[in-house]
Formats: sequence, structure tokens, C-alpha cells
Amino acid sequence: MIAFSEKLPPTLVAIEACGESHHWARFLQSFGHEVKLIPPQYVKPYVKRGKNAAAEALCEAMSRPTMRPVKSAESQAALMLIGVRERLIRNRTQLANAIGGCAAEFGLSAAQGICKVELLLEHIATDETLPELARDLFALHAREYRQLLGEIAKVEARLTAWHPADECSRRLAKIPGGGPIGASMLVMKMPAPEGFGSGWHFAAWLGLTPKGHSTAGKVRLGVITRAGDEPLRSALVAWATALLRHVREGRGKNASPWLLELLKRKPPKLVAVALANKFARVAWKLMVTGEQYRTNTTQPLHARAV
Repeated sequence: MIAFSEKLPPTLVAIEACGESHHWARFLQSFGHEVKLIPPQYVKPYVKRGKNAAAEALCEAMSRPTMRPVKSAESQAALMLIGVRERLIRNRTQLANAIGGCAAEFGLSAAQGICKVELLLEHIATDETLPELARDLFALHAREYRQLLGEIAKVEARLTAWHPADECSRRLAKIPGGGPIGASMLVMKMPAPEGFGSGWHFAAWLGLTPKGHSTAGKVRLGVITRAGDEPLRSALVAWATALLRHVREGRGKNASPWLLELLKRKPPKLVAVALANKFARVAWKLMVTGEQYRTNTTQPLHARAV
């Protein structure tokens, strides 16, 4: 295949978006070919009938402007920071739940929250009523837990150090409630923003738009679709939740009237999802135009040019 691709005149090549796809795409680009990465679910809507129509459907899907661009090796390395951090946090949560479950079998408990696990481990270490075997195993859990905390801190430090070096990430961090980690995730995970027709399209790609159940001219909107990148969607919802916490505690001095009115009519979790949808659309606007975010307290939260 390598010899064939090298002799082939520069052409348009489609590759299924999967493991190693970015590596082979960069390899083909070195021969002068234009490469597009296409997830299989993006081809399925163009299949007319049967498996034999897949080639025609692939060519049709390849002509769409919304196919994923090829990431550079540096972008892939930066994206690894996000993946490693997510895995370490999952391991920390799993271990914390295991510690809490084992401690409960001996009548020991702690308040909710990941920050309370250390207090529980300290109490267990000084509790002489526990069997010696249990104390030894809890000590093993404690060493593993503290090691995980150290690894997470190292990864987040590198992620925080990456953030100031990227101009777009610095601009996104100025959105209320945002921070370096969330802004970095948006820059690293988001495909080329020009591939989306509008901020609503980007929000739909993230799965933050409601499902439509409209019929006979009646518009019925359901829950969000939850399509797209789940970690990025979760980060935006957590971003919105952090802002809502400040607003509900009276610390959000620049909260928009739209947000305050929505909080009066809707549950906080629903408002957080709606606000995350706003954040996604604002982020798309800032990335496409290169504008700075400016707070506007007289209209709903959105990006304003300066």
C-alpha cells in the first residue's frame, strides 16, 4: 500500500476515523495526497440500499465539508494530556469508592466528596480496633490513592502550562466560569471550527441540543441528544455548574438577566445544560472570529466583538 500510495498522483483519500488513522493520514499527506477522516456513522445516511452501495455512499460522504481534519503529531501529543487525565480521574474515583465500601463494612464512614477520602484514611490508620490485616490493606489503598493524586497533579500542571502558550485557549478561558483546563480541552478536542455552519451546529455536534419530536406543525423538544464527545460535553456542563453555584450563592455580580430569569423557572441542572449550550456557541464564535469575550449584563450571554 505504501508503494502504491507513493506512486499515485496526488488525489483525495478517505480513511475511516479509528485507531492509527491520524498516523496514516499524515503519512499519505507526505506524498501530497489530501486526506479526510470519516467516521462510519457519517457514511451510513448516504447508503441507499445494501452493502454494495457503500462505495457510492463513501464518495458522497467524502464530499461533505464537515468531515474531520487530520491532527498534527503535536496536537495528538497535547490531546494525550486530556486522555491521561480522564483515565487517572476514573481510577481515583474507582479507588475512592472501593475504600469507602470496605470502610463501611467496619462501621467507618466519611462525608461525601473526594476531598474527604484522605480524612477517612487518616482515621483508619489510627484505629487500633481494626484487624491487622485490614489495616495493612487500607495502607496499601492509601499509598495507591496518594500516588494517583500525585500523578493527576503532574498532568494538570502540564496542562495548565500548555494553556498560556495557546492564544485561543487564553481567550476561551475568559468566558465566565471557565478555566485553563476547560479552555484547553475545547481547543484540543474541537475539530476545525470553520467546518461548522454556526454555533448551534457545534452545540449539536457536542450533543447539547434537544431531540426533536415535532409532527403536524407542532414543535416538541425532548432531552439533549448526548451525541458527540462525552468528556468535552461533561466539561462544559461542569463549567456551567461552577458559574451557577456562584450565581445562586449571590457571588455572580455580572450574571445576565436571561440566566437569572431561567433560574426562577427551571431546575438548576436543566439551566446548567442550557448554559453549557450557550458556552459552546460562544466558544465557536470566539474561535472562528478571533474576537475577545466581553461580558454583557443587559442581554443573554453571548460573544461580543471588541
